[in-house]
Amino acid sequence: MSSKKKNAPLPASSAGLLRFFEDETRGIKIRPEIVLGITGAVIGASIMIRILFPVG
Repeated sequence: MSSKKKNAPLPASSAGLLRFFEDETRGIKIRPEIVLGITGAVIGASIMIRILFPVG
């Protein structure tokens, strides 16, 4: 009976979602601050390009 409980689906609650996202996954792990920094740099570069090289 205990093996049946271990394989039971998680309830649809915030605790179930928290357990899902805490699981270890494969792939590249990047901190959110780095992603925001790269995004800001790309936006800043595109604005600078439009200022320095205006079209038409």
